Amino acid sequence: MSSISIRKAVLSDLETLLELEQGVIKAERPLDPFLGKGELNYYNIPEMISNKNTHLLVAIVNNEVVASGYVRVENSKIYHKNVKHGYIGFMFVKENFRGQRISNLILDSLKNWAKENSLKELRLDVYSNNTGAIKAYERFGFTKSLVNMRTEI
Repeated sequence: MSSISIRKAVLSDLETLLELEQGVIKAERPLDPFLGKGELNYYNIPEMISNKNTHLLVAIVNNEVVASGYVRVENSKIYHKNVKHGYIGFMFVKENFRGQRISNLILDSLKNWAKENSLKELRLDVYSNNTGAIKAYERFGFTKSLVNMRTEI
């Protein structure tokens, strides 16, 4: 197995990060009939790289960006015990590099950054029918909370 390193994303990673974003969208299209048609973008990646309240990471194998993930500082609802929390997103590993626990390395780094920034809680959203991702997040220590429901009218 090749050596895996985790580092903060930089603007020169933008082209690859845009490809990873399309990988996320491709993976989620079959899970979400409410996604729009054609090319979509979920993220403003240059803003994420420069925003001090967002920590966007990439995983590197043999000088190739193979995975991504971020944590963003968000305000919690006024009735939650933690005033702020870290929101995890853009978790994606290129298909050829899956099964090496790269997402865990990214999540560990994101968790450490969140702790260094005095956050006490991490949250994320995952499709209820994305069983592989749910299992991976549960192995990391996440537990299911609310279920978001919708219907087309």
